[in-house]
Amino acid sequence: MKQMRLRIFLVAALLSIVLPASQSSAATAMVRDGSTLQLGNITFRLDGVDVPTIDQLCIDEHADVWTCGIEARDQLSKLIDRKQVRCDDLGVDPTYKKRRIGVCKIEGETTSLSELLVQKGFALNIEASASGRFKPDEARARDDRQGLWKGCFVAPREFRAGKQDGPLLGAACRPDREREIRETLFPEDLAMPAGCNIKGKYAVRARVTGNVGIYHLQACRSYPGLKQDRWFCSEEQAQAEGFRRAYNCRSPSKGK
Repeated sequence: MKQMRLRIFLVAALLSIVLPASQSSAATAMVRDGSTLQLGNITFRLDGVDVPTIDQLCIDEHADVWTCGIEARDQLSKLIDRKQVRCDDLGVDPTYKKRRIGVCKIEGETTSLSELLVQKGFALNIEASASGRFKPDEARARDDRQGLWKGCFVAPREFRAGKQDGPLLGAACRPDREREIRETLFPEDLAMPAGCNIKGKYAVRARVTGNVGIYHLQACRSYPGLKQDRWFCSEEQAQAEGFRRAYNCRSPSKGK
């Protein structure tokens, strides 16, 4: 009996290694942000890329500020253009268990949406990705000054972590204007993107629960007058980026 159980275990382990990633049915995609889309009731984060979140700001080639996070979302929407999308499911997103990692492509196309975003300069390659090897695409986008690379910005992961001293990237980063650039990329009063009224605040005390910050809904007593560091469009987005809800918030159903 023990030998039989051992054989079953070994066969199951082998199958988990050799079987390909499960593939979703082609469906209409709902774009959440530049790296996240929803197919039916499943939310996928695009594999292999680091993309600006909705509230991230960048500087363009004329030294003007622009909402690169919103533009990244819009670029993904334009790429999909109401076409059917299919995703290879690579498993649970390690940073947020309610989300999946997906290699997503427009039905009938061979190039992934991740690669297309990198080529357009609106996403960076992630070295540790299982399938996202887009360094040559990123290098070409940088050399051609595509998308983010035409101006000056910080890597999206640095922005999400609130690391204001992260490396400046892009063709328009002037060393003699570094302080002014950083103040522009991380303003004291970050403008609220349309429809994204959840406030996020980095907080050391949030680390007790394994988070980087706390988010505050309009139903929270702490919301009025709070000087936010981030804006989120949904609680799911806030939680996915490592923020927990403020303890003084009423539940949404009771806050009406």
